[in-house]
Amino acid sequence: MEKINFTLTTDYIHLIQLLKATNILPSGGIGKMVVEDGLVKYNGEVDYRKRLKVRKGDIIEFDNFQIYVI
Repeated sequence: MEKINFTLTTDYIHLIQLLKATNILPSGGIGKMVVEDGLVKYNGEVDYRKRLKVRKGDIIEFDNFQIYVI
């Protein structure tokens, strides 16, 4: 699994924006689909919220990627 460190410069970032910002997905439309399909884990649990506020310390898993928000 590929690990990515993402430095958060604001209080939070929405889940779909994070997936785009890390270049894992090319568009928000695809991001919406993968979240709705239950393919994304938030801190170890499947989460279906597209507007989920991801904060420092959270870990997002999708496909073969782990994103550590720092």
